[in-house]
This record gives sequence, C-alpha cells and structure tokens, in this order.
Amino acid sequence: MTLTTVLTKWNPLKYMGIFTGCIIAASSINLFVVPSSLLTGGVTGIAIIFYFLTGLPIGLQTLAYNVPLLIASYKLLGKKSTLDVVIGTLMFSFALDATKFLSAYTPTDDLMLAAIYGGVFNGIGYGLVFRMNGSTGGFDILGAIFKKYYSMEIGSVIFGFNCLIVAIAGGLFSVSSAMFTLICMYITSQMTNKVIDGLNQRKAILIISDKAHDIAEGIIADIGRGVTFLHGEGAYTGDPKKIVMVVVSMTQIAKIKIIVNTVDSKAFMLILSASEVVGRGFTRPGRHNVKYRTDTKINPEVEQKIQDALANRNDD
Repeated sequence: MTLTTVLTKWNPLKYMGIFTGCIIAASSINLFVVPSSLLTGGVTGIAIIFYFLTGLPIGLQTLAYNVPLLIASYKLLGKKSTLDVVIGTLMFSFALDATKFLSAYTPTDDLMLAAIYGGVFNGIGYGLVFRMNGSTGGFDILGAIFKKYYSMEIGSVIFGFNCLIVAIAGGLFSVSSAMFTLICMYITSQMTNKVIDGLNQRKAILIISDKAHDIAEGIIADIGRGVTFLHGEGAYTGDPKKIVMVVVSMTQIAKIKIIVNTVDSKAFMLILSASEVVGRGFTRPGRHNVKYRTDTKINPEVEQKIQDALANRNDD
C-alpha cells in the first residue's frame, strides 16, 4: 500500500472516533480500574500487573508489548490489516499515559461500583473503536492469527488469554480482586457489543395470518414501514401461507401488535432482535430516497378499526 493510497483512503471522522473511544477507555482504566487494583483484559491487563509491581507507565508498556504482536500481524496478516491496528495502538497507548492524572480523582472506593462503572465506560470506549473498524491491538491480533492458521474462534482465543490474566491476578493480589476483575471484564464485553450493535436496536417481525394483506396494508398506511411477503406452506394442512415480514424500531412494536390484533386476533407473530439493519429506510445513505405509498388499498372498515384501536391506546 503506497502513501498515496493511504492518504486517499484517509477518513478523518473514522480516526477521530477511534481516538475518542481510546480516550474514554483509557480514562475509565485510570479512574476506576487502576485505583481499585483491578485489571482489564488483553495486553493492557498485563501492563497493569507490571505497573502494580514496578510502577512503569501503563501506556508505554502497552505499546512495547504490542510491538512483537504488530510485527507478527504485519508478517502473517499483511500490511493492509496491520495499518489501522498500528494507529489504534499508538492512540490507545498515548491515551493511557495522558489520562494517568485521573487516578488521583477516583470517584469511589467501592470495588463493586468500580468494577461496574469501569466495565461500562471501558465497553463504551472499546465499542466506539470497534464500531469505527479500528483496533487497539493486543490479543485481537493473536485472535486473528489463531483464526487464520488454526481455525480457532477469535472470541475463544481472547477469552483463554484473559482467563490466564485473571488467574495471575488472583495469585499476585487476591481472589476477590480477580473476581471483581471478571465482573468488570464481563460488563465490558456486554457494553462493547451494545455499542457495536447500536443502542437503538431494531426488531424483525414475522406475522402469519389468513389476513396477511390487510395487516400489511395497515402497517404501510399507519406506521409507514415497508413490508415484504414471504411465501410459506402449512406443514400439516399443506395450505399456502403469506408471511408478513417487517423491520421496525422498538417504539413501533406496540403499534404493530395493535394492528395485528385488530385485523386478526388469531394471527401468529414472532418478534426477533435485529442487532444491525442496513438498507433503505434505516441507514442514512438511503434514507432520503424512501418514498412511502400514499394510495391506501386497505379495507376502509379495517382501517377504521385500526385507527380506533390506536386512538384508544393513545388515550390510555
């Protein structure tokens, strides 16, 4: 990859997002994790252990420990995969030492609160980095290498190394410290997933009804969401079935239920979590092209029932 290619593909907003995530995660480590003698996962966790033993700067250690991993990534995964990891590692290492002063302002002496809030803000920071397709290096590199050459799942590799760190923490410090570290790591992983998937999750709804057409028209007319018909068949009866599929936001689920129950109280409805929805009507690039139908083909009597049901809900 030439310098010209790199500059052409340079996305300032992406790297601003990665840097912001690094600052949030590093601040969390210095505010909650380190003052409470807890650890984080990955190479940073190893750096924190040696910080407690020797006093060496965590950020500098993190950068140093990542050097052999970055070299391995360059040789085994390629130049293109390594570039963003190098940038993320440099940002995160700098942020760890730049926010070290926050250790003097720790807001709590309670280990449980430190583990919870440390995990939450760590997760927000890491999640923002990963959402921008960035990386802070460390065990992510090992996971990618093991996946490529040994067909092992990245999550399993990272979890195995983190368990080793927790075991070391239990031996060097205390069992309670290791237990609180596990709580912090778990919350971090869950919060990271939330940020990556998006806090405003969507729901995919499948509706099986003999009145699928009326339900679909009601959703289009009263909620303004596109609807797709899937063609199915009853396994017992062999009768053809129209399955209504629609993706909506969390706030629209109640209205969907009212429409379905009003049109066909015997309808079968399945609501599934959709952590990421890409396409017209949901993602920003296509949103300006969305055109909802204005010609309502729904039965007027059915539409009036839906309107009455929705009005009654609003009154309640």
